[in-house]
Amino acid sequence: MDLYDGTTDSRHHLSNFKSCMYLVDTSDATHCKAFTTTLTKIAMKWFDSLLSRSVMCFDDLARSFLTQIFIQKDKLKHAPSLLGAKQEVGKFLRVYMERFNKACLEIQNLPAEAVIMGLVNGLREGPFSQSISKRHPTSLYKVQERAVKYINMEEITCLREPTPR
Repeated sequence: MDLYDGTTDSRHHLSNFKSCMYLVDTSDATHCKAFTTTLTKIAMKWFDSLLSRSVMCFDDLARSFLTQIFIQKDKLKHAPSLLGAKQEVGKFLRVYMERFNKACLEIQNLPAEAVIMGLVNGLREGPFSQSISKRHPTSLYKVQERAVKYINMEEITCLREPTPR
């Protein structure tokens, strides 16, 4: 069973967990203890924040889980947060692309148009940004394809430049 990190459907995770535990036919206390082994990241933080003795049975734990994770879900990042990702001066395109891709993974149901807009918005002035502004990409595949070309060009240029002593 996959670990639950707070970014997917909490009801689906709980349902999968209950199905697995049904097959094992264990006690309510075991359900409570086993459930914590399926949590990671924000979900584990939620569990760690529960007050001692606040859970009397698995149904209490499940109800609290669904309620709190639903509240936390509102705190997840949304598409406009991509506009804050900027390519830093002196940093390679590869570094920016990796950081930008990680930011995209934190956003659920992210439209391709928002990814392209966020990526273009964050590029610093240079050959890749000029290329994008001249011929705006129509798909994420096209953006990645073009980015790889410019990343390779940057890396080749770096290899050719003599290193200072």
